[in-house]
Amino acid sequence: MARIRLLFAEKLQRGFSFLAPSRVGLDVDEEILEVATTTMIPDDVKEGYFTVFAAKGEETERFVIELGLLANPEFLRLLEEAGEEFGFKQKGALTVPCRPRELHRIILQDRCEIFTSAGA
Repeated sequence: MARIRLLFAEKLQRGFSFLAPSRVGLDVDEEILEVATTTMIPDDVKEGYFTVFAAKGEETERFVIELGLLANPEFLRLLEEAGEEFGFKQKGALTVPCRPRELHRIILQDRCEIFTSAGA
């Protein structure tokens, strides 16, 4: 679990790095395109959130998720499955191998647990 968290944190850091190191062998246009496609953050992804795609079969949906979900055991299981299925070299947004409704359920359940524990 700790390795998955560390690899995911490293991926987030690389994805949010606005000062990407120069790559030897790329011309200026290729380098600008590479930096732009790996460091641009969409307007709907606010501080403390990240983007995930849930994809299984023909079903694909984009989610903007709070970083706190990284502590959820079910979400960590999905990250492990993503590592096994897609490897750790994914570019762009992270894709987890599940149906969108499964990720919806995990997010809602996590929010309910936070709400319940805050009221207790």
